[in-house]
Amino acid sequence: MKNQLQDSKISSTLSSKSCKTLLFGILLTILFVPQIAFADVFIPESEYTGYYDYQGIFTVVGNVKNQNDFALIPTITISVIDTDDTKITKQFVHVPIPPMTDIPFKIKFPEIHGVNPELLEAELSYTKTQKDPIPIQIIYDKTLITHDDGHVTGKIENIGNYTVYNPKVYAIVHGYENYVLDVAHNIERIEKIEPGEILDFAIYPDPSVSEPVRFYSCFAPVDTTVIPISTQKNGGNFDFRYDSPGTFYYGAKFDDKGNVLTISGTNSYPIPTYANFEFPPISGSEKFSVTLNDEPIEFIQSMDEMGFWHVAFDVKPQSQGVLKISGFDKGLPPELPTIPVWVKQNADWWATQQISDSEFLEGIDFLFEKQILSVPSREVVTESQWEIPQWVQNPATWWYEEKITDEQFLNIIENLVQREIIVI
Repeated sequence: MKNQLQDSKISSTLSSKSCKTLLFGILLTILFVPQIAFADVFIPESEYTGYYDYQGIFTVVGNVKNQNDFALIPTITISVIDTDDTKITKQFVHVPIPPMTDIPFKIKFPEIHGVNPELLEAELSYTKTQKDPIPIQIIYDKTLITHDDGHVTGKIENIGNYTVYNPKVYAIVHGYENYVLDVAHNIERIEKIEPGEILDFAIYPDPSVSEPVRFYSCFAPVDTTVIPISTQKNGGNFDFRYDSPGTFYYGAKFDDKGNVLTISGTNSYPIPTYANFEFPPISGSEKFSVTLNDEPIEFIQSMDEMGFWHVAFDVKPQSQGVLKISGFDKGLPPELPTIPVWVKQNADWWATQQISDSEFLEGIDFLFEKQILSVPSREVVTESQWEIPQWVQNPATWWYEEKITDEQFLNIIENLVQREIIVI
């Protein structure tokens, strides 16, 4: 077992906003290595590789660096040529990356089976967005330890003034011979971290990694890691998402009636984890059932504040199988409103003085959390400091009575927050 800071005493220079190289020689190498670039957003070639994971699935990992002064959402296109010259291409949308921040990624290619597949340079584009760095800091002290079996343990601290839900910590795993062995993140779920709270985390590399792990770098706390999937259902596209640290799901397919979703999954890691699938509602009265390899499993069905269904269950260590989720209504989901119905209902209750200012502002704060609302450089304050003038009840009433549109109401709120007339 070794302290993370004892490897050339360089890890102490790492931060959530910048990933420094760990040896002068490595730095010189990187300076002369071509980069996969798009303006000031790029994937260093030295931090981009592919390998077969523990379950035999070809895996591509990399690190996206955003050196702009604005946040962005990258779209990454990756192609792999199999031994028989078959080219498999996948495109995915990465998580939002704040300014001057690195966030690694991992994507699987179960279609690849050759002995020596060729990984081509990635294509990278992006769209601008609003995303501040989440207020989670890696604690670089003697508690940050790389263990003999290759996993790392450490502590994170919430240095902000609001609660962060479902945070994860990504990192690049480095070896002695190969610069990058894996991109990994904590497998055990962290439900939330309160302001000022310090919590433990542990990151394990894929069990297929046989080369000794030298160190971890580019620690990147994130609060959005859901993976989108699209498949055909009743003649149209059905889009859904899942969050499952360490588990990869692929090959989604509905039956002819559109009632049963079949999808394959594999967890390479030697520790248990969880899966949380998010589905758009069709009727809103769906009642699901779940089997794994045709055996019923325990799960929890719930609906979130945005009106999406969630199906969550535990995943056993180093397991794989075919998941079937039954109970979908026939047809495709209707377009859901941008703003949840409960937020609009709160506006009416507040305007008629049935709920307090803070209860109404909880809904407005929720719209900021979900990035439905955004204001550049908004300073988040504690709930006890929230303020809203009573005259805002007028546009709230107009909105509920549909005298103004959702977009007009959102523009009013954004303007008032930006001018600090509303403080939240």
